[in-house]
Amino acid sequence: MTTESQTRMYPEYERPPKVTKSRLFLALLVVVVVLIVIGLITLLQRRSQYHALADETEKLAVPTVAVIHPTAEPGQEDLVLPSTMQAYVESPIYARTSGYLKKWYHDIGSRVRQGELLADIDTPEVDQQLSQARADLNTTEANSDLSKITANRYQELIKTDGVSKQEVDNAVGDYAAKKATVSSSEANVRRLEELESFKHVYAPFSGVITRRNIDIGNLINAGNGGTAQELFYLAQTDPIRAYVSVPEVFAPSIHPGLGAYLELAQYPGQKFEGKVVRTADAIDQASRTLNTEVDVPNQDGRLLPGGYAQVHLAVKVSGARLEVPVNALLFRAEGLRAVTIDSNHKTHLQPIAIGRDYGTSLEVLQGLKADDWIVVNPADSLDEGVEVNVKQLPQPEAPGTPAPQGSGSASGNANSTKNGTAAPSGNVPPTSNGGSRAPQQ
Repeated sequence: MTTESQTRMYPEYERPPKVTKSRLFLALLVVVVVLIVIGLITLLQRRSQYHALADETEKLAVPTVAVIHPTAEPGQEDLVLPSTMQAYVESPIYARTSGYLKKWYHDIGSRVRQGELLADIDTPEVDQQLSQARADLNTTEANSDLSKITANRYQELIKTDGVSKQEVDNAVGDYAAKKATVSSSEANVRRLEELESFKHVYAPFSGVITRRNIDIGNLINAGNGGTAQELFYLAQTDPIRAYVSVPEVFAPSIHPGLGAYLELAQYPGQKFEGKVVRTADAIDQASRTLNTEVDVPNQDGRLLPGGYAQVHLAVKVSGARLEVPVNALLFRAEGLRAVTIDSNHKTHLQPIAIGRDYGTSLEVLQGLKADDWIVVNPADSLDEGVEVNVKQLPQPEAPGTPAPQGSGSASGNANSTKNGTAAPSGNVPPTSNGGSRAPQQ
C-alpha cells in the first residue's frame, strides 16, 4: 500500500500547513498595535483636556472688570456751579414781653415795610407793674421834695445856731438819698414802659413774611429760649443771595465785582444778572473750595429763597475737562481714587481731584487723561497691581450722563473674542493668551 493510499484512508495523519500559523501571529500583532495606538490616542486626549481645563481655570481665576473712558466735557467760557438761593436778610421775629396774642395783621406771603405793625399782644401783668412803678415814683418824688425842704430849712437855721451841725448833715444826706430813690424809680418806670411797648410787634426791616406760627389767644413767652417760639419769619428778598463753592483751581480768578448770572429751570432761556460781592478769602479744607457770594436784584420777587439755580461766573474757563460716573470711584481712607488699567492689564489706584458734582457724575480736575481706561463699579477687593480681564461698556454720549452699569454689549468698533466678551479700543495692547483680557488698539 502506498503512502498516498494511506493518507486517503487515514486523514488524521494529515499535517497542517505552516501558512496558517503565520497568519494567526500576524493577526495577533495587528491587534496589539491597534490597542497601543488607541491607548496613546486616549492619553493624548486626556492630556489635552487637562491642559484645556487648567487654562480655563487660570482664566476664571482672573477677575473681569467693565471699563470705560472718562467723558470729555464740552468747552465753555463760563464757570457753571450749582447753588441754593437765600434771602439777603432773614430773621425770626420773637416777642420781648409775655402775654396773650390779641391780634395779628399779616399772614404768609405778605410784603411789609419797615416799622409796619405785625401783631398786638395783651400784657395785663406788665400793665399793672407799670402802674405800680408810676405810683412808687410819685411816692419817692414826694419824699424827695419833703427832704429838700427840710434840708434847706436846716441850712438856714444853722446860721443862727438854731440846730446842730449834725442835724444839718443828716437832713442833707437824707435829701440826697431820696433823690437817688427817685432816679431809681424813674429808671424802673422807663424799663416797664419799654417792656410794655413790646406788646406791639413791628417789622424790623422791609420784606416778605415766610412763616407765621401764632394765632389769636396763643400764650406768648418772651425771648427765644425755653418754651418760647418765633411769631413770624421775615425775609428780605431784594436783592437775593446765591452762595457757590468755587473749586480751588479757579479761586485766583474770583474777585468782588466779577460778572455773574443765574439760570433757573422754571425760567428757561432767561438770565438773572448779578455780580460777585464778596468771597471768604480762605479755602475750605474739607471741600477744597472757596465760598463765594453772588447778589442778584429781585425787585419783582421772581427769585424765591431756597430755590435751586445754576450760577454762571465769567471766569473764562478753558482747557479739557473730564467727567466720570460716581460708580467709578473708590472711597478709601487715603482719599478718593479711580481704578485705572495699564498696558499690562494691571490695576492702579489713581488719586483724583474732583470739581463740580452733577449728581450721577463728577467733574475730574486732576488725575486722569481722556484715553485712560477706568473700572466701573470697582470691587473693594481691587488693590494696586491686580491682574484683571477687561470688558468695554458703551461710552456715555452727553456730559452729566452716568456710564452704563453692569455687563453690556461692546461698542461697534470692538473686536469679538473667544469667550464672547468684547475687547475695547484704547491704549492697552492685546495679549497672546486670550482676546477677552486685552483692549485692542
